[in-house]
Amino acid sequence: MAKESMKAREVKRAKLVTKYAAKRAQLKKEGNYEALQALPKNASPVRLHNCCKITGRSKGYVRLFGISRIQLREMASQGLIPGVRKASW
Repeated sequence: MAKESMKAREVKRAKLVTKYAAKRAQLKKEGNYEALQALPKNASPVRLHNCCKITGRSKGYVRLFGISRIQLREMASQGLIPGVRKASW
């Protein structure tokens, strides 16, 4: 399980990306790369990393649900995800 500080850092980065998205697009359109470099590093969408919303696990991330494969399996088995059922044959 990831530290709470790591999860908080990801949330902070996501907020910065949304805050500067329009400005970044405008500067890129103009070709003003000096001004782009002056923006905060964490305002770049490349620095975002997909992590599980529950545990913070970065590997085995299922984008459709926003959680890791382990949490997806547990929640599907418990019936917590609507429309998802663990297959058995």
